[in-house]
Amino acid sequence: MNTTRTRASLVKSDLSNADLLKLLYFMRLTRECDIAIVRLYQQGKIVGGAYTGRGNEATAVGSAFALASNDYLFPMHRDLGAHLVKGQSLRAIFLQQLARQNSLTGGRDGTGHYADPALRIYGNVSHLAAMIPVAVGVALASRLRHEGAVVMNFIGDGGSNVGEFHEGLNMAAVMKLPFVLIVENNQYAYSTPVSKQFTAPCLAARAQGYGIPGVTVDGTDVLAVYEACRTAVDRARKGLGPTLVESVTMRMQGHSAADDAAYVPPTLLEEWKRKDPLEQFERHLIESGILDDGRRSSLGAEIVDAVEKAVEEAVAAPYPEGKEAEDGVFHP
Repeated sequence: MNTTRTRASLVKSDLSNADLLKLLYFMRLTRECDIAIVRLYQQGKIVGGAYTGRGNEATAVGSAFALASNDYLFPMHRDLGAHLVKGQSLRAIFLQQLARQNSLTGGRDGTGHYADPALRIYGNVSHLAAMIPVAVGVALASRLRHEGAVVMNFIGDGGSNVGEFHEGLNMAAVMKLPFVLIVENNQYAYSTPVSKQFTAPCLAARAQGYGIPGVTVDGTDVLAVYEACRTAVDRARKGLGPTLVESVTMRMQGHSAADDAAYVPPTLLEEWKRKDPLEQFERHLIESGILDDGRRSSLGAEIVDAVEKAVEEAVAAPYPEGKEAEDGVFHP
């Protein structure tokens, strides 16, 4: 099946005004959470890795917005927006980031490496492509249980170059599993630019080798992402098999908060800065008469207040006791 390239017009969408404002809310909430995570890292309150999705908000939010509540989500560390759309609370997010006792990992991890089975969120693991076979296995199990659910999995441009990508996607294609794989082409696999990773015209072109649809979308356009993912999810739910969606965007900060991204040409960052997904969508809503300055300001204040309260609560929460480190590791 031929690879197609789509660019949905921000003006054309069958989403209601209320849904459009929800998209904006989740994108702004994602950005504010990322700002708080970096600040906590700089203050020494987050130890280890701190990862952000700045520049990726439209991809994370637009894709997850196409899912139903019973669908499965296998996100990466830049997909905080997808967690939020799926129903993850700010309290859970910051307890996890700060490795507190009542976090979803019981304080054993301070990043996005966690699962929340109640929300059907699984992952991620550091070897990112290793999630693909697991997600495909969940898609198979879901079909055997007749759940009518779809599994959405995310991978980066770098992760699309390893063996698990081929093995998992090939299995999903052959078995026509309800699986959607989103490749976040954010220009760099840590410090390796895409020009040194592959020679295909686009990553979605790889779909042809598996006999499945491949779609490339503007990853800074939340409506383009949503429309492509909705089509892919609907197709998967009908039993027609997987789709590969390539979202072209830019990682606007380093691989982690410890990486200054000095290897990225400043002119490239400036070029992508002009395509900021949040600013682009806000302009569209204002020009469409859906958003005004008053509502924009009140929404921003509401989000900042909610994030600050969640951070304060998480910072005040206790760390796990040392003896709890053995829980779930050794059999009594």
